[in-house]
Amino acid sequence: MRIVLLGSQGQVGQELQRTLARQGELVCLSRQELDLTHLDHLVETVSSLQPQVVVNAAAYTAVDKAETEPELAHCINGTVPGLLAEAAKQCGAAMIHLSTDYVFNGTKNTPYEETDTTAPLGIYGHSKRTGEVAVLQATDRAIVLRTAWVYGAAPSAKNFVKTMLRVGPERGLVRVVVDQVGAPTWAYDIAATVSDLLAPVQSGQGGLYHFASSGVASWFDFAIAIFEEAQTLGLIETLPEVVPIPTSEYPLPAQRPAYSVLSSQKISQLLGRRPPYWRASLRKMLAELAAPP
Repeated sequence: MRIVLLGSQGQVGQELQRTLARQGELVCLSRQELDLTHLDHLVETVSSLQPQVVVNAAAYTAVDKAETEPELAHCINGTVPGLLAEAAKQCGAAMIHLSTDYVFNGTKNTPYEETDTTAPLGIYGHSKRTGEVAVLQATDRAIVLRTAWVYGAAPSAKNFVKTMLRVGPERGLVRVVVDQVGAPTWAYDIAATVSDLLAPVQSGQGGLYHFASSGVASWFDFAIAIFEEAQTLGLIETLPEVVPIPTSEYPLPAQRPAYSVLSSQKISQLLGRRPPYWRASLRKMLAELAAPP
């Protein structure tokens, strides 16, 4: 089986290299190999590789910057996925496309299901929703996998965990938003799930699925857990003070959903397993960081 992976150098993409390489011949396309804004070349390149599965982990993920670069965000997140899906269909391939909890507005107080109405708050969420629709309309042999609050241990990964590990020891005190709630999800868990979805998507079990860690946390809860687990593993010596603050005290250009917990019931039924608890996965990720090279 030949798998073409786009976005191979992102934090999920680097984990996908680990999991998908076990499933067959893996062809990785990072932004160095393929400029996603060259739309004609994009379709031509993917089609020429004749894959059995296309996995799209490429995305414009700068949530705040998207507010000032809407055309670029919509190109990469909205237009490109649809073209990839069309290219996949033309060469008889299936497709798995990664999306986000930011397609919701966060007004619920129970986990979002795949049937819930989307209502993105910002350009990033709007662009990702456009991409979802384009993929599912282009082919019925596609899975759109929404996930949330992604972090990973890859050297080039930029995420909340790494930021806390850097600024916490430097400052001794960090102020962290307490009124946004979600489910921190390890990039490796996402990659392992994508790998498990290869067989279902090729057999025609396409559609929209949610996958995020079990359990919920605020960013404040997440920060506390990061420091506690990191100290246990010897990554930091002392625990920084973590001060809870409301979103209003940490204004950003793009509005975030206050509640973006995703229900993973549908994918759990498909795969026969529940997602791991968020703190257990955090511990594993930090153990990777603590391991000698």
